[in-house]
Amino acid sequence: MKTKEETMKRGEFLRSLGLSSATLMAFYCLGTTMSSCGSKQDDPDPSTGGGSGVSGTTSGNNINFTVDLTNSTYSKLKTAGSFEVIGDVLVAFTSSNGYVALSKICTHEGTTLRYRSQQNDLFCSSHSSEFSLTGAVEQGPATTALKAYKASASADGNTLTVTV
Repeated sequence: MKTKEETMKRGEFLRSLGLSSATLMAFYCLGTTMSSCGSKQDDPDPSTGGGSGVSGTTSGNNINFTVDLTNSTYSKLKTAGSFEVIGDVLVAFTSSNGYVALSKICTHEGTTLRYRSQQNDLFCSSHSSEFSLTGAVEQGPATTALKAYKASASADGNTLTVTV
């Protein structure tokens, strides 16, 4: 006899235990990792690199990570005009053949930015804010500059280090 497997979302399960919304928010805000039964636990931790090819801290206030540019996930960063979002940072190999690392979040309403190689700038697709490669606002509605990080390639060009 076949039985139908029942599934319950994490929030439904916790509410069934009598936990209030405020209690649930406290768990999430405090960083408690709660996962449902049977869920996979192989999601990378973005604060410690986010997977193979990156080591170090990629989110929060102490950005300090190294990218292995020989790793297939990040090898495109050796091509001028390309970019990757790594944790909280947008890393681009600019069309002028230099690396930049800036906050990935638009300071207007929090949209993830993208690098535009033709314009050699960062662009917000939500409201068309534009930022220079130094993080300065070039066009609003954003009014606050992006946080910029130091990006330096190794002598052999195989690793890129990003620091505060």
